[in-house]
Amino acid sequence: MLEHIELFFKSIFIDNMVFATFLGMCSYLAVSKRVATAVGLGAAVIFVLAVTVPLNWLLDQYLLRDGALAWLGPEYADYNLGFLSFILFIATIATMVQLVEIVVEKFSPALYNSLGIFLPLIAVNCAILGGSLFMQSRDIQTLGLAFNYGLSSGIGWFLAILAIAAIREKIRYSNVPAPLRGLGITFIITGLMAIGFMSFGGMLTGGDEAAQEEVPTTVQKENEDKISEEAKENTVSYNNAIKNKN
Repeated sequence: MLEHIELFFKSIFIDNMVFATFLGMCSYLAVSKRVATAVGLGAAVIFVLAVTVPLNWLLDQYLLRDGALAWLGPEYADYNLGFLSFILFIATIATMVQLVEIVVEKFSPALYNSLGIFLPLIAVNCAILGGSLFMQSRDIQTLGLAFNYGLSSGIGWFLAILAIAAIREKIRYSNVPAPLRGLGITFIITGLMAIGFMSFGGMLTGGDEAAQEEVPTTVQKENEDKISEEAKENTVSYNNAIKNKN
């Protein structure tokens, strides 16, 4: 349970798709002019990540990685289909994006029209593919953790685009210098927000660093005690030698 909680908060705040790895910036900048549109796209990204990451985890575990085909028989244990990762991951993502597009067009035509070309472009959103590739490179162990990672990564991207959309709606009425209007001030705000999110890095690493610092201190104290004892023995031996000489 603790592992799930740690992965959830780490994926949202510390390894945020936008502010830590700067993935999905095209949609983040283009669809963040209004909060309502940003919420719709963010919800779609959450759904696609939450579904595609565990599906691609299953593909990676039982089809792609070295020895994954052992369940078919011992003669297939030496096969490695890892070179198909990109193709199969993108195929899975494109299928789910097509499903999302059909549902949004059916139940929310206004949102479908406001998202425009960026809804089908979720299929080539690097944040979506990045979620599956990070899952693979970080060797997530269980299907539950893979679902957790996909969901939390989507929530992190959703919070990022929601925050910048709310700020952009407010600064529309602010006296921004002419050279910085539009994308200029948006990039500056994004950089400041990324610095703010970097401060969350101490949430899950502070205790580990304290423990690592404590071990060298203990070892250093033991070494100092040994050196002190050896110095005392050498002093006693030296004094005895002088006495015997006299």
